[in-house]
Amino acid sequence: MADQESTKDASSGIGFQAAALISALLLFGMIFGSALWMIAGVTAFLLTVINAWITKTWATAINSQRLEENLELKIGSRITNQIQIQNRSSLPILWVLIEDLIPRSATLFRPPALEISGQRIEVTRLWGKQTKTIQYEIRCNKRGYYQIGPAILETGDLMGFYRRYRTGAPPRFLTVLPKVVPLASYEIGSRRPIGEIRMRENVMNDPTRLRGIRRWQPGDPMRSVHWAATARTGTLHSKVYEPSSIIGATLVIDLHVESNPASNEPIRSDLAITAAASIASALHDANEPFGLATNGRDAADRIREQGWEGDHRVRGEAALASGMQESSDRLRPVLLKPNRGTIQFKEILRTLARLERTDGLTLGELLIECESELSSETTLLVILQDCNEETIAALIGLSRRGREVAVVINTHDINEYSTIAGPLIAEKITTLHLANEEQLLEICRQTLLR
Repeated sequence: MADQESTKDASSGIGFQAAALISALLLFGMIFGSALWMIAGVTAFLLTVINAWITKTWATAINSQRLEENLELKIGSRITNQIQIQNRSSLPILWVLIEDLIPRSATLFRPPALEISGQRIEVTRLWGKQTKTIQYEIRCNKRGYYQIGPAILETGDLMGFYRRYRTGAPPRFLTVLPKVVPLASYEIGSRRPIGEIRMRENVMNDPTRLRGIRRWQPGDPMRSVHWAATARTGTLHSKVYEPSSIIGATLVIDLHVESNPASNEPIRSDLAITAAASIASALHDANEPFGLATNGRDAADRIREQGWEGDHRVRGEAALASGMQESSDRLRPVLLKPNRGTIQFKEILRTLARLERTDGLTLGELLIECESELSSETTLLVILQDCNEETIAALIGLSRRGREVAVVINTHDINEYSTIAGPLIAEKITTLHLANEEQLLEICRQTLLR
């Protein structure tokens, strides 16, 4: 901010310095009767006026537009970004600098989230009515929601007295979808009976799953009598059914900054998003209901709704006026109710791609505030890195009130897993250890015990 203010002061000071110089030359010429001083003063005045007029004309004559629309991409995809620059006047523009803005956060790591090939900053000249196209390639290495652009245009006079900056081509937005890993199987069921998962112990028999027949015993209901076997043998026989459960899930993802420390980023949060996307894909393939609840921030909340167009005296002003906001004060959690189908799966993938860490609601506060909105028919599959007493109490409370809760603990250290899992296992809450992406294949492969 201090650099921008000093740049603004320097830019505005040029005009005052030029006016002071011209006045001094004219004053000396009138006092001493020197024609040379008068000519120098008039020349300086004309140069100042002409340079100001040239700068303003060039700045208003430039038009730019982006040739691509918003896209949804997979990790590893490559796209070409093109910006068309046009000189709308007949006067040639001897120089113009074009820079297409890229979020700084997208270039911090190695490999960066967005890998740029080619020049996104270029200096060129435009003859009268001439049009040029600038293009470069982007490789998407990490899931996220990215604003590409707008283009910042800079031009000025040849003597360096004036500079004008303006925003040109409006931005486009890239949604890089999270990675989806095919799971070996998914065997986490809810307490709702009659479904796809066979269980070891009876909760309620599933009349659609006949396991066999046996001799009738006192207490067997008459509707379970196998009349064909009874008629054939002359002795009462009963049908034996397999117990089962449905496998729907509401994915609950913790993305609070305190339980997702910066030292583990972006690896751990991305692993949690990958796990959620993979589980949602498995449930979609099984035509089962799945939903999403998270305290994370939706990156789309930081989009500026206005301010793409403008004329600025300082480059920093142009960039700040058009970039995505650094923060958002939204505290409302992201909730998607359980549903089936491709539309639901696509919506959850888009939402997972845009999620960011937040300092809003903790996981315990999320579970308490949104309990009435969380489905009671699906398993609450919670994915977290760390767990304080408040969160443990909220999870145990949900389990005791009849919800089926399973917790995926996203940590590499087995000791951290044991510390978090201990109180949950004591309450018969299913816990799973997610140490790395390779373990994700088997993370949801568990035989249910009731």
